[in-house]
Amino acid sequence: MKIGSGMKLEALVLGLILLFIAAFAYTASTGNHEWSGADSQAEGVISDLTGGSYTPWYQSIYEPPSGEIESLLFALQAAVGSLIIGYFLGYYRALAKAKAVSAAPEKDGKQDA
Repeated sequence: MKIGSGMKLEALVLGLILLFIAAFAYTASTGNHEWSGADSQAEGVISDLTGGSYTPWYQSIYEPPSGEIESLLFALQAAVGSLIIGYFLGYYRALAKAKAVSAAPEKDGKQDA
């Protein structure tokens, strides 16, 4: 069985996923960490730089009633984005396979002639 570029790509992606899982497991198991978003970190830096006198110039359109709902909406947004990216990756991979299959009979026909 010939290993095609698809198999190499799958092996590369699997390797990257395993690398990220290992890095996350190592980081999560070493030390006491506070998991927070970049928004809260930026808010702290701005507060330090302005001495607490800064007031935002806009208000949020929608403020979720709890942190759990905010996390749910963020996870939903990430899931929809992942579905879109996965759809297009699968579409272009299937398109490449279809082109390879349709080119194979033409190539065989040229060799017989």
